[in-house]
Amino acid sequence: MSQSGDTAAHSAIYPSLEGRKVIVSGGASGIGEGIVEGFVRQGAAVAFVDLLEDAGSDLVNRMSGAEVPPIFQRCDITDSDDYAAKIGGLIERLGGCDVLVNNAANDDRHKVDEVTSDYWDKCMQVNLKHQFFAAKAVTQAMRDAGGGSIVNMGSISWHLGLPDLAIYQTAKAAIEGLTRSLARELGRDNIRVNTVIPGNVQTPRQMKWYTPEGEAEIVAAQCLDGRIQPVDVAALVMFLASDDARYCTSHSYWIDGGWR
Repeated sequence: MSQSGDTAAHSAIYPSLEGRKVIVSGGASGIGEGIVEGFVRQGAAVAFVDLLEDAGSDLVNRMSGAEVPPIFQRCDITDSDDYAAKIGGLIERLGGCDVLVNNAANDDRHKVDEVTSDYWDKCMQVNLKHQFFAAKAVTQAMRDAGGGSIVNMGSISWHLGLPDLAIYQTAKAAIEGLTRSLARELGRDNIRVNTVIPGNVQTPRQMKWYTPEGEAEIVAAQCLDGRIQPVDVAALVMFLASDDARYCTSHSYWIDGGWR
């Protein structure tokens, strides 16, 4: 789901993001796609990874006319060593890394009685572990650049205590702790680390979980009418990546329409 022309036309442009080197995980669809599009529109040099090869290639083709077209690398983020190696290759291609957006996740539903040890490990790998090792992989490049911004994607789900998401919500809760720890560890290198907590964002994946009645319940629970779009989340991510947010670190920033 891409940004609408009207929304993009009226979105902020941050001069500090022009030419910045950005790496995004899970960038081929949904929220990640909106983030990739947003940074490309800022004039940043963007590389993104995803398992969805066709969707990734389609996004690159669609943005081939941009001033700096994005780079796509197919990657399984659950293989930590391979992922770190691929990030290293992308840093070489980009000429550095100023911004990392840890977006990739999988919110498959699961019952507690059905969870196995193997499922637990896989869920943690796809929702939590990769965020730490990606941050580790870009840290030296950010130090070399004089600083950087890491944005970790959290979730409203654990704050609400939604059903059928126990392991996913455990991982997403841990991300906020990871953000606090990394911000403290890396702050003296001028590397900022923040969490973005989206509400229910209207993506093709989310639409498969909700009926029209379910969507109406979400909107009724929000303070604001309407459905949050990927472009809305991307706007917050880009602010946190920009120099306008130079003293924003170690915190969680919500975009949920006032749901919680």
